[in-house]
Amino acid sequence: MPRARTHRADAPEEPALFAAAPSPITAEAWGNSPTLAALGQSICDCVKCPLGHTRTKFVFGTGNPSATLMLVGEAPGADEDAQGEPFVGKAGQLLNKILEAINFRRGDVYICNILKCRPPGNRKPQAEEVDSCLPYLRKQIALVQPKLILALGLTAAENLLGTTESLTRLRGRVMRYEGIPLMVTYHPAALLRNPNWKRPTWEDVQAVRKLHDELVQQGR
Repeated sequence: MPRARTHRADAPEEPALFAAAPSPITAEAWGNSPTLAALGQSICDCVKCPLGHTRTKFVFGTGNPSATLMLVGEAPGADEDAQGEPFVGKAGQLLNKILEAINFRRGDVYICNILKCRPPGNRKPQAEEVDSCLPYLRKQIALVQPKLILALGLTAAENLLGTTESLTRLRGRVMRYEGIPLMVTYHPAALLRNPNWKRPTWEDVQAVRKLHDELVQQGR
């Protein structure tokens, strides 16, 4: 039997030979996060799917933690992956202009994505990736408790609503996610590829502003 080690009170501490391993990311740990900041801190080292090993930075979300309007996109792109913030590239600059056109500042709303890590080549998120990341988004929504959610693009709409309907059929309708009104419009990146979609997007966001104000006024 090995001898028990003795420790002198005046003896210097032995240096650690290895750095402490990061705490495991458990559902109990992040699921009990009381704030967005706590949630972000608890999941920022996530490697539940392969994207955790290829990202540059974890892209959690940004904006007002008590926002009445929440915007949800698809996934980070190259600029977002580099900076660790959603919608900071050309699509993000366009989104800022869209928000300003309906009298919202970027800091007024909360912005995040279905995925927190960039898919290689900006490809569409795969089922495994969505399954790993969607619980985090659901927790974000639960913490923000927005009056209204705007899904940016079909991928966001599909995963929030569990639908297979086309974007054309989803636009212009008020649906619900966990009781929260939800509307759908084009992703800003799509508008950069096809400027003809800017007009219908303008119609969509005007409707979003109108509904948002009605919900806030009603206190719902």
